[in-house]
Amino acid sequence: MHVDDATFWSIGEVARKTGLKVKLIRHWSDTGVVQPARRTSAGYRVYDSEAVVRLELARTLRDLGLSLATIRDVLSREHTLVEVAAAHVDALEAQIRTLRSQQAVMRSVTRRDTTTEGLTFMTRLARMSAAERRTIIQDFVTETLGELDVPTYRRGLLAATADLPADPTDEQVDAWIELSELVADPALRSGMRRMARYAAEHAPGEHDEGALREVQRVTDDWLRRVNAAMEEGIAPDSPVADTVVADTVVAWIPTQASMPHGLHTDDAQARSLLLEQLEVACDVYVERYWQLLCIINAWPTRPSMAAAGEWLMTALRTNPEPGARATELSEMYDTGADAWGPAGVLNACGEVLDVVNSLVSAVDPSQFDLATPCADWDVRALLNHLVWENLLWAGLADGTPRSDMTADHLGKNHIEAFHSASRAALTAFGRPGMLDQRYGPAPGRRLVEQLVIEMLVHGWDLAQATGQPRDLVPDLAESALPVVREIYGGLPRTAASSFAPPQPVPAGATALDRLAAYLGRVVT
Repeated sequence: MHVDDATFWSIGEVARKTGLKVKLIRHWSDTGVVQPARRTSAGYRVYDSEAVVRLELARTLRDLGLSLATIRDVLSREHTLVEVAAAHVDALEAQIRTLRSQQAVMRSVTRRDTTTEGLTFMTRLARMSAAERRTIIQDFVTETLGELDVPTYRRGLLAATADLPADPTDEQVDAWIELSELVADPALRSGMRRMARYAAEHAPGEHDEGALREVQRVTDDWLRRVNAAMEEGIAPDSPVADTVVADTVVAWIPTQASMPHGLHTDDAQARSLLLEQLEVACDVYVERYWQLLCIINAWPTRPSMAAAGEWLMTALRTNPEPGARATELSEMYDTGADAWGPAGVLNACGEVLDVVNSLVSAVDPSQFDLATPCADWDVRALLNHLVWENLLWAGLADGTPRSDMTADHLGKNHIEAFHSASRAALTAFGRPGMLDQRYGPAPGRRLVEQLVIEMLVHGWDLAQATGQPRDLVPDLAESALPVVREIYGGLPRTAASSFAPPQPVPAGATALDRLAAYLGRVVT
């Protein structure tokens, strides 16, 4: 049909061109989704090429799940074919983004072994708009901080929104899902509010960038020190850790200049305050919150400070004032008789090393991957540690301390490695005068005693892991119990400590089982 050189089609012709039913075209025309170009003198609708394109776009939008009201709103804003086509492209891109988000959610479902309820929750989260995600975070921050006077902290939290990209990675989707769960966790809210309350009480108001950078510099400084100590194998509950604490406190004191307490030197007051601050700052829930935001926004993620923070807090509790642990040990070491009976500690050491040597010799390399009672250690790592302990104490006895704890001390023959290291320890201990020679606050016999204790408890670990009898040297284990209680009884038992909290033991437990339980092992 041609009118004024323009091409028009009847409703039936449009139905054949588009594949739409006449009834549907008439309904969409009546509801304003698309308007006919004009009516004939007989009152029949006729449509031009632009109307046909709009009908096809309306069908596409309908197939994409849009309501008629939404389709009508979209089309009512368009006036040219180019603009309508652009709207069509935008709609397709929106659908592609939705499908990609749904695909990412499905991947997360398979990784998480998600329940039906979990799938509904995760799908809803993935479909949220950027504004909705921002609102979740902002509402959380506002409710958590309340009226506390922490403007700098508040702005930083509100500025860090969860801007999930249009085409997120699996890791980003997982992070957003975890973050959504985390902000509903009372533990996060409690930790974040505790930080804000501490800041409001001790340093309210605005904080300039220079002060924030200085705090970050000092944080990086103590992390470097503590991580180096951890790599060297320095236990936070040992006297050696006190040097790390002292250096950290001296570097930290200048950052407290604006605080009312007037700190000037490393003393009990300074250490107490630093511990208090660390207990507030080293919150694993708050740290995870920031890690997830970094993943979602593709920001650089700072390494976790949880392990180093736990180490430093344990060291501060062990040394609440300078030299506290060394003084305690010095007083302890100068009292009491040899607990190891008439044969003495050197013979006790030889006896326990022989027994552990038998355990080590019975281990087949096929067992290296077995788990052990020592967290994060398999059998091979435990064997490596047994060798290292002998090398460590032999080096101390000879005046040549070692710092290569993380090295591989087993080589290709774990049996020969242990035999060689244990012989070296006995040779060093057997040097004339060694048992009475002073090593810092301790006489030499106490060094030997430490190796005996280490071999007893880690021998128990090895026996437990490899299915060997664990009722080892019962007389020595019985003698070791009061010594262990004396040395370790007053130490903090944290995730960073040398030993976990004492565990219950079943009735009739052997002396070595009781020793292992006292040092944090689960005895069944």
